[in-house]
Amino acid sequence: MSESDRDRGAAAPAAARRATDLADGEWHRLHPASPLLRGGLALIAIIGFVIANLRERLVEMFLPVFAPDLGGEVDREFSDWQGDWANDPIGGIVLNGLVGWALLAVVLVLAGIVGGFWLSWRMHSFRITGEAVEVRSGILFRSHRSARLDRIQGINVQRPLFARLFGAAKLELSVAGQSGDVQLSYLGSTLADSLRADILRLASGARAAKAAGVRPDSAADVAAIADAAAAGEPVADGVPGHALDEASAAGKGRVSELVGRRVGEFMAPELDPELAPPESVVHIPLGRVIGSTLLGGAMIWTVILVGVLAAGIFTQQWWVLFSFVPALIGLVSYAWSRITKSLRYSIAGTPDGVRIGHGLLSTGNQTIPPGRVHAIEATQWLLWRPFGWWTVRVNVAGQSISAGSDAAQRTLVLPVGTADDVRRVLDLLVPGSAIALADVIGAGLTGRGTDGGFRPAPRRSAWLHPLSWRRIGWIEQDGIAAIRRGVLLRGLVVVPLARLQSVAIQRGPVRRMLRLASLRLHTVTGPVTATLPAVDAIDAEQAFESVAREAVERAALDTSDHWGAAHA
Repeated sequence: MSESDRDRGAAAPAAARRATDLADGEWHRLHPASPLLRGGLALIAIIGFVIANLRERLVEMFLPVFAPDLGGEVDREFSDWQGDWANDPIGGIVLNGLVGWALLAVVLVLAGIVGGFWLSWRMHSFRITGEAVEVRSGILFRSHRSARLDRIQGINVQRPLFARLFGAAKLELSVAGQSGDVQLSYLGSTLADSLRADILRLASGARAAKAAGVRPDSAADVAAIADAAAAGEPVADGVPGHALDEASAAGKGRVSELVGRRVGEFMAPELDPELAPPESVVHIPLGRVIGSTLLGGAMIWTVILVGVLAAGIFTQQWWVLFSFVPALIGLVSYAWSRITKSLRYSIAGTPDGVRIGHGLLSTGNQTIPPGRVHAIEATQWLLWRPFGWWTVRVNVAGQSISAGSDAAQRTLVLPVGTADDVRRVLDLLVPGSAIALADVIGAGLTGRGTDGGFRPAPRRSAWLHPLSWRRIGWIEQDGIAAIRRGVLLRGLVVVPLARLQSVAIQRGPVRRMLRLASLRLHTVTGPVTATLPAVDAIDAEQAFESVAREAVERAALDTSDHWGAAHA
C-alpha cells in the first residue's frame, strides 16, 4: 500500500469500512479516558476556582518580585488577616510548619481521585446482544440499564471539543419512553461510528451473523480485538488498531502519527459522502445560517433588550443592568449556539436511516432509523419569507421538547433551508413522499384555499381565525395526512398514518354554534402538534372515519421498523 493510500485510509470515511466485534453478547469496557471526560472537567473547574481565589498568595510564594509591597499600617492589618485560617489557609499552613502534612494531604487527595477514576472505569461496562444494549455502572450504588433494540428511535454520536482531543466520542441511544436513553460515554471516535452500525444492523432485524461485517479468523484475533476495543482503539478489517499502527508506522514516531490522526478526525466531515449519493444530501451555506439567525425571533428580543439597557444607562437607572444583562447574555449565547450547531450541517439517507451531522469544534451526528418519524413540520417565520427559508422539526419517540436542549436540538432536522430542501428532507424522512405529495408540498407551504387539492376551512371560520382562515386546510393521500395553517408563522404538518397513535374531534360551544370542529392527530410527544384548528363539522366526522380506518390499514402493512429483515 502506498503512502497516499494510507493517508486516504486514515480519514473519517474509513469509519464506514471498519467493523467491530463488540456485538457478541460479552461485557466490554469504555475508553480509558471516560472518567476524566465525564468528571474531569468539573475537577479542573474546581482547581481553577481555588487558584483564582488564592492567586495573591501563590504570586507571593512563587513570584515574589511581582508581589505588591505593602507598608506600615496596611502590613500590620494584613498580618492580622493572614493569621486567620479562614481567610488565608496557605499562610496558616506555612506559619505553623505544616507544609509537609499539607503536601501529603494533596498527594493523598490526588491519589484518591485517580483511584476513583480508575475504579469508575473498571466498574462501567456494556454489552450488546441480539435483543438489547445493556450498561452497568456505579461503585457504591450499582445501576443496570437496558435498551431494547426494537425500541431504539435513534442513535446519536457526539464529539465535544475536549473529548475530540482524546479521540473519543459519546454514543447515545434514544429509546421510546420517558428517561429511557442509554449512553456509552465514552468510546474511541471511530469505534463509536462502527459500533453504531453494528447496533443499527441488529435493530433492523438482520441476523447477527450478517451484522458483524469482517470477522476475525482465530481466538487470538478475537482476544486482540477485544483488548483494542476496551482501550478505545479503532478496529479495522478485523485487525486491532495498535497492530495497524505498528505495521504502518515504518519509521514514523508514535506522537506524530497520533497528532496526524487527531488532525484527520478534526478535519473529516461528520457524514461519509460514500454512504449516500450526492443529490440526496442537503448543505446549508454559511451566509444563510448567519442571516437566518439575525432575522430570527431571538435577535428581535436582543435588539429590544439592548434598547432597554441603553435607556436605563442614559437615565441612570442602574437596576436595569442587574435585571436585563443576564437575559441579554442568554439570548446572545442562544444565537451563537444556533450558528455553531448549524455549521458543517448535512443530512443524507443511508441504508440504516437518515443521518444528520452538524458542528464545527464540538460536533455531533444522529441516525434516525426507518419507521421512527411520527410527524414532520416545516415552518416559516415572517421575516424569512422574502428569502424563502424554512425550518423542519420532527416528532420521534423518546425525544420531547421538555427533555433538555440537546434533545430539542435533535428534533431539528433542518435548521434553515429552501422549499426544495424541504422536499428533499421530507422524502428522506418519509420515503416516497416526494412522489405521493408532488402536487401537495408546494401548495402546503405557500398556498391557500383549494390549492393543491387541500380541503379548506369554511368562510365562517374567519370569526375564530380572521387572519389565517384562508390558509387552513388539510389533505389525506397515499397514507399521509397533511395539515396547512398559519400566516405570521406558516406551517405544514405531515403525518405518516402508519405512525398515528389516535385521532380526536373537539367542539366547544362557539364551534358548535358555527358548525365547526377542530381535528387533532395524536402522535408521540414532541415539538410538532398536528391540529387542524377549524373545519366544517360534517367534514370533520368524515375525516375522523377516513383517517382512523387508513391508519389501522397502514400500520398493519408497515414493516419499515425491521428494514433489514428482508436480507436476513
